[in-house]
Amino acid sequence: MSTDLAATARELRYRIIQMSHAAEAPHLASALSCVDLLTAYFFGKNSPDPAKAKDPSRDRFILSKGHAAIGLYATLAKRGYFPLEWLERFAQEGAELAEQPAPSCAPGVELATGSLGHGLPVGIGLALGARLQKKSAKVVVLMSDGECQEGSVWEAAMFAPAQRLSHLTVWVDYNKWQATGRSPEVMAMDPFVDKWKAFGWRAREIDGHDIQAVAQAMSESPDPEGRPTAWVAHTVKGKGVSFMENDNNWHYRIPTAEEVAKAGKELGQA
Repeated sequence: MSTDLAATARELRYRIIQMSHAAEAPHLASALSCVDLLTAYFFGKNSPDPAKAKDPSRDRFILSKGHAAIGLYATLAKRGYFPLEWLERFAQEGAELAEQPAPSCAPGVELATGSLGHGLPVGIGLALGARLQKKSAKVVVLMSDGECQEGSVWEAAMFAPAQRLSHLTVWVDYNKWQATGRSPEVMAMDPFVDKWKAFGWRAREIDGHDIQAVAQAMSESPDPEGRPTAWVAHTVKGKGVSFMENDNNWHYRIPTAEEVAKAGKELGQA
């Protein structure tokens, strides 16, 4: 589809901030860091069709970093998977959209991912299942960098190349923060790309906020050598709002009405 990806990302960031304020829901900065990745996937050249959200042969997108669900919900609603009005009830009791994804809570949500480290193993199962059924469906898994400290991730990372799951792609939102500190200081993340390569992946780095480059990368064909692909996307936590960027306090902080208005002005939305 054809759209102004940068303008869409700015709109989504503002909507996410509004939702966080209204619902008093945390993890705002974690959602803002991956907005450009979400926008490139759902609004880029080969974006999925919302009308085929239940098609058994559909491509699958798994948000493994489920704490950033607010970003996925805003993106799916903007893309037409469900009504925008659902966003106004985000995280309310009995509403469709829980603070972290619930199974089949909304079209486009493939997996409950409140517990980290599960998205990649399930994505591998979906990719392997598609191949066994002779389907060409692609599977994309968006992960956090802190999540990559889970042993389940690296067990899965060994399995995917062994099975030559070339239709599987991982995007790591490498904002270099996690709940309690810098990800590379909590555990030895680097050399991060080399780790994926050593496990047999076609692994590369990219500026996760160069939305055109990300969209181009997402439209690439699977690896002709049969390897799964991993992109380490360098991002900034809280991206798009100057007083939130690279400030890990926004992992838990809720924006005030004044901060929502200030952010809206920075994003050109108010």
